Amino acid sequence: MKKHQAKNLLTKYVKGETTAHERTLLEQWFLKDLEDSKHVPSQSRIEEADERITAYLMSHIGLQQTETKITKIWPRIAVAAAALILIFGSLFFLRSNFAKQQIVKNTINDIAPGSNKAVLTLANGKSIVLDNSQNGLIAKQGVTVINKSIKGELVYKQAESNEVPASKLTYNLITIPRGAMSQVVVLPDGSKVWINAASSLRYPTVFAANERKVELTGEAYFEVAHNPAKPFKVVSNNQTVEVLGTHFNINSYNDEPGINTTLLQGSVRIMANGNEKVLKPGQQSTIKNGTINLSEVDVSEVVAWKDGYFEFSNTDIQSAVRQISRWYDVEMQCEGHINDETLTGRISRSRNISEVLQMFQQSKNINITITGRRIMVKE
Repeated sequence: MKKHQAKNLLTKYVKGETTAHERTLLEQWFLKDLEDSKHVPSQSRIEEADERITAYLMSHIGLQQTETKITKIWPRIAVAAAALILIFGSLFFLRSNFAKQQIVKNTINDIAPGSNKAVLTLANGKSIVLDNSQNGLIAKQGVTVINKSIKGELVYKQAESNEVPASKLTYNLITIPRGAMSQVVVLPDGSKVWINAASSLRYPTVFAANERKVELTGEAYFEVAHNPAKPFKVVSNNQTVEVLGTHFNINSYNDEPGINTTLLQGSVRIMANGNEKVLKPGQQSTIKNGTINLSEVDVSEVVAWKDGYFEFSNTDIQSAVRQISRWYDVEMQCEGHINDETLTGRISRSRNISEVLQMFQQSKNINITITGRRIMVKE
């Protein structure tokens, strides 16, 4: 193969534009080039390389013919087997890096991840932007003191143990806008809540004598302090979740097709439209059209956002788009017949959006067009 031909093929290869025949020619050229290699690996290394390169080609390139062609010439280049893996790895790196460059190229100003924009609204209507607040005392609400910890958590501590009638409760509201970091709130009873972007939580500054009740919009993860005498209730849309002490996640965004409640520890009761179900650890309830359905799920994927990650495992594109859109506060639209496409991958939510969008390049049927803060995902 002439140098100019190889150069043209390499350019097409990293762009993902080569045909099956062209890819085979390119691969055979590398194999031929390695015949004169002076590198002589051990026999075990050769056998290991043989197995790895065959598996790699079959799983990543998907060429049935490639395996046959390589097998025929393998005896002549066995000594170069180990080096071959490095070459193919480089090719795939180039191709992946090209995809990243194309996304960055289309993004005039790359979009940074969410920042701390949480807003606390006190009982008297006063709003406090937590990012602008120093650590320490934030406010006093009756017998409750509100502090901001060095970790950025909002901590409520009841100075007196006096119980307050439900009719005299005062409420605070924590709001996390789109494009904002999640916020941790420690409630007066010691329960801990992680609140996701585009979400809000309304709660009393002191819980009533007979129950602990909060109202959620969006998504939050709860670690509820155990108290058999005071059930903990979360009201979100048309659903009420009741627990005594447990760990669970609720996703109740208005743009999602249903309300999902996922249990990690303990037990929770789901109530909606006169129906109720009890969840076991590892189960998720979905309320859609007034019906409660239960299923087994991967809880690590559900709560990855709490730990600072996007995690997708054969996740439908529409669902992934909604998550990314909220976190980066961008407008993302899907066009064409991509409902059958899925996304798999895990990446830190601290990365710029261009790096997150690289995961979409796994599907050859998806193209991304970026204009400012508007992103089009289409066939």
